Amino acid sequence: MKTEKLTFKQNRMNTILDEATKLLIDKPNASMNDIAEAANIGIATLHRYVESREQLMIHLAMRAIEVVDETLQHIKLDESRVEQYIPDLIEALIPLGDKIYFLAHDTTVHYNAEIEGADQKLREPVLNAIGVLQKKGFFRSDVETTWIVEVLYSVLFLTWQQVIRGNIAQKAAPALVVETFYHGFIAK
Repeated sequence: MKTEKLTFKQNRMNTILDEATKLLIDKPNASMNDIAEAANIGIATLHRYVESREQLMIHLAMRAIEVVDETLQHIKLDESRVEQYIPDLIEALIPLGDKIYFLAHDTTVHYNAEIEGADQKLREPVLNAIGVLQKKGFFRSDVETTWIVEVLYSVLFLTWQQVIRGNIAQKAAPALVVETFYHGFIAK
């Protein structure tokens, strides 16, 4: 019974955090009332889960790290098919564009040592994989690895945003991002 209650409470908290993330991307100055409304709960219920906006932002960052980390655990760099890493990564991360955007743009991430450390740890496998791809000639070696990852994360967020708005078909999005990431907008 206690485990079920904990699971319900954690699931509800995750729903609140996911809805808050979406809202705060479109409306960064959203009030706690706006956040409660977006999560379909009352303000009193929201305050049972988080005491303040500052605490909410910390929870949002940790949730984003958790969700992206769970996804990255399934994407491994296979030396025998190294060229497949980026397409696999893109396909898996497009649906998490809001989380990636939050991690890249929210100041909470950069002013909290625990969150910043977790975010850096989260980025390590991607940075390492990009480094391997640079050594193998898939990416320019004269470009900073961090820059490539930041560009990738930005494109992932923009793609997520366009899918949500209905401007890009969800099934077509990964191929479009891979093509754009590797070839830009050069006419064929």
